[in-house]
Amino acid sequence: MKLLKIALLIVVVAVATQGQTAKMGMGAFSSESGDILMAVDASLVNRIVDSPYVMFVGYFGAKDTNKALTIEAKDVVMVYKGQEYAMPSVKELRNNYEGGQRDIQFYTRLGKEGVGASWVRIYEFPNSTNFFPPNAPGAELAVDAGHMAGYLGFLTPLYFKNPGLAKGDTLVIKVRDKKNPELVGECEVTLD
Repeated sequence: MKLLKIALLIVVVAVATQGQTAKMGMGAFSSESGDILMAVDASLVNRIVDSPYVMFVGYFGAKDTNKALTIEAKDVVMVYKGQEYAMPSVKELRNNYEGGQRDIQFYTRLGKEGVGASWVRIYEFPNSTNFFPPNAPGAELAVDAGHMAGYLGFLTPLYFKNPGLAKGDTLVIKVRDKKNPELVGECEVTLD
């Protein structure tokens, strides 16, 4: 009977810890709990947490590689202190924030080893489309939706108007599929 209780406790602990967000180091977090795999790189936010708009980098993939999923920009939200925040439109961001070019350039210099230690390493991320491309000559146009199928994922900057983030705060980035809103993903992020 004692052995049965120990085995049951191990199963309960394993189920309870499965699907939680994993801290990958260097400001990166990964979650495989939902139908949409997520990795969020908060390394830039960690460095400039007082920016009026904050940029995370999101990596998304279909957990079931036999399904094609689509996430729209309007279906990406940040939950902070119980409040849900939608991403701004590209027009709003470009009209109210001049740091977009700097953010992209700064982010390209930061290490990506944390994200690479997650499920991301086995997916491909074509960088021809994203929600917030640089505002520069020759840059690609912004897209309203990102697509995932098989081992092809979607990689994009995620911008949010800064609601007063501070080091040590925890927030959650949530997404859902365009066609089936019950297919979701979420990733918890703690700012260092």
